[in-house]
Amino acid sequence: MNSQPRRKIAGFTLVELMIAMAVTMILLYAAITAFKNASQSNAAVTQAADMTDNLRAGLNLIQLDLQQAGEGIPIGGIPIPYTSNGSTTAPCGTTAPPNRPVLTGTATFPACSAVMPSIEPGQAMGPLITAPDAIAGNPSNPGSYTDEVTLLYADNTAGLEKQPVNKPATPGPPASAACNGTLVITGTTLKVTFDAACVDLSQAGTPLQGGDLIMFSNSLGSTLMTVTSVNGQTLNFASGDAFNLNARTDTSGTITQMQSAGVFPPTLVTRVWMVSYYLDNLTSPPFIRLIRRVNFNSPTPVGETLENMQFTYNFVDGVTNPSNQPNVPNGNSEAQIRSVNVFLGARSSYQLKMGNSQPTFARNNLMTQVSLRSMAYHNKYQ
Repeated sequence: MNSQPRRKIAGFTLVELMIAMAVTMILLYAAITAFKNASQSNAAVTQAADMTDNLRAGLNLIQLDLQQAGEGIPIGGIPIPYTSNGSTTAPCGTTAPPNRPVLTGTATFPACSAVMPSIEPGQAMGPLITAPDAIAGNPSNPGSYTDEVTLLYADNTAGLEKQPVNKPATPGPPASAACNGTLVITGTTLKVTFDAACVDLSQAGTPLQGGDLIMFSNSLGSTLMTVTSVNGQTLNFASGDAFNLNARTDTSGTITQMQSAGVFPPTLVTRVWMVSYYLDNLTSPPFIRLIRRVNFNSPTPVGETLENMQFTYNFVDGVTNPSNQPNVPNGNSEAQIRSVNVFLGARSSYQLKMGNSQPTFARNNLMTQVSLRSMAYHNKYQ
């Protein structure tokens, strides 16, 4: 009987298997680590781009509005209802100042001001933004609160100021037809009716509506009031407006001081935009939004992922010229502000982890200085 020789069965030894597994594990670890690092880097880049986009978008809007501040507004501001008690320190008036929009409802403008300035600082009027990692936000430190800013400029698209509401015909040259509009005060309510041949409200770029601010100007002065309703060619200004400007009986800054013996001289009206910027950490926490608000209309978010906003102001008074002031220094007024320093700080929407370090928020910020062109240059011959 012939015996067949056994064939040797090929395979891996235990040592070879262990070496192969070790090499595979090393390669897998390297691949997973590379993938993890790539994912973390991608998240960091995405968050950085998101922060930069929000910072730039918010800052661009603030710049555009600041550059318009004071356009079409009288030098020094618009007179508002005010009754002085003769004091130079608060309380210096016997009636309430106008209301000002803020995140939590309303505040008031400075009590000692008889005018509404083209720009009003709002130091620490914004919310306290407490960061989840406790880097920012300290309730015991007033400087931890964010700022607000409020500014005014005329709306030159409404066309209201083309002609006075009321004026007689002039023979010229050049001759001009009469504008037979009327301004009538009944009790404490003002009704303004326009002559469609002079001012057609339907042609306004943005239709007039309740809540709009209107500046009245004639040879006796200026004042500011709030539209409460619109009926065709008629604007009504009744009591109870959001700004608390209407139906006032103060000794200065009201519509009653703009008439003589019950008669209004030829009176121009101009729509004015009041724009406020502040941060909102209440509407959709934990996300923080930059808010742009026109008058008391619904707030409009224009940026996200922000955690800080600060303003300082540079004044020109020909003597000390205070700079980097968070508020109005004693002896100066808002009308002397010539430029604004803006700081916006942002943090990532969520914490980022890089390598084996602890997760942290990424942060970025932008700063700029904006010159208030409409407040710096005035035609002295007008």
